[in-house]
Amino acid sequence: MKKTISFITIGLLGAISLLAQPATEKATPVFESLIFPPQPQHTHGSSIVSLPNGDILAAWFQGSGERTADDVKIMGARLKKGTTVWSPPFEMADTYGLPDCNPVLFLNKHNKLFLVWIAVEAHRWECSVLRFRTAVNYNEAGAPAWNWQDNILLSPNDSFATETAVKFKQLTPNTGGSGAYAPIYDNMIVEASKDFAKRSTGWMTRIKPLRLAEGRILLPLYSDGFNMSLVAISDDDGNSWRASLPIVGRGNVQPALVQKKNGHIVAFMRDNGDNPPRVQTSESTDSGYSWTAAKKTTIPNTASVELIVLKDGRWAFVGCDEEDGRYRLSLYISDDEGMSWKWKRTLENEAKGKGSFSYPCLIQTSDGLLRVSYSYSVDKAAESIKYMVIDPGTIH
Repeated sequence: MKKTISFITIGLLGAISLLAQPATEKATPVFESLIFPPQPQHTHGSSIVSLPNGDILAAWFQGSGERTADDVKIMGARLKKGTTVWSPPFEMADTYGLPDCNPVLFLNKHNKLFLVWIAVEAHRWECSVLRFRTAVNYNEAGAPAWNWQDNILLSPNDSFATETAVKFKQLTPNTGGSGAYAPIYDNMIVEASKDFAKRSTGWMTRIKPLRLAEGRILLPLYSDGFNMSLVAISDDDGNSWRASLPIVGRGNVQPALVQKKNGHIVAFMRDNGDNPPRVQTSESTDSGYSWTAAKKTTIPNTASVELIVLKDGRWAFVGCDEEDGRYRLSLYISDDEGMSWKWKRTLENEAKGKGSFSYPCLIQTSDGLLRVSYSYSVDKAAESIKYMVIDPGTIH
């Protein structure tokens, strides 16, 4: 008999109690491969999209570092439908003289391809600029034929500051110390939220957007300056964007979004805050504009989250479910919209310090198969992006 993670929920998906851990089983992939051979450059932050012709297009950032390395660019590769060998990598985007990171690929309702990423100014995450490219011709070998490029500029108004102050009061008490020369964390963030320049810059991509049935696109974003998240909203198929209210919390970053059967939007977020590190969650009842204050679940988390609703109605979550590294990456399946997680499959699991697996991208294609890409490194010798295909129908 499989054990289960049972969640006792108080209010929304927030204050949750872990009763039992699901039995750990190794995933049995339908297919798995490295997108390119392990190499010495840093490769991270992958995204994949299934194109209308059945090809899988991947993107990641690669270079001699991250935000402080100006040679970092967005790279890509293509897996043609019916094949098992990825194309040689090709350049997708490169902002001259700046590091380019965290690419996200997606299609709008008219199958226009979007690549959204960040260019990091001043070598500081909080100075990042959101950039995007689009293409309508993308089926040929190599990079898509980009036909448009611009920046996504957000201008959260004073309601951002009001919401931040209100929602911080709804969080669990902050037990961190303070002094005359060291204001408490909450007060510092509330004060920073009043600064129009700070709240208008530094919003970063990581995870694919959620496209609602009515056409709205919700692009999840986060800030290392505020150490919390928000959503860029488009009601015109990606032509223009506006900011949601902030998803307020302490270290709730890199949100992954799904829609519940009742229409509410749920965000699962990486925990970049206080101990214990747990996946954080928030919920929106107005199609992604306003959000409940973030709360911790009981899923251990240090680096990564991803979340989708499967065609059969179950939820699939992928993340680093340990408290002290990135050496394990696991897939969880829920049949009750995240209230419990009855099935778990380990995608990667090495001894601490022997492997690093993180920043997954998770999609389900028209054939019902789960496809996941993630950063992959063993023994710190070299890095690649791994691609794995799993049949969720075998997990029950």
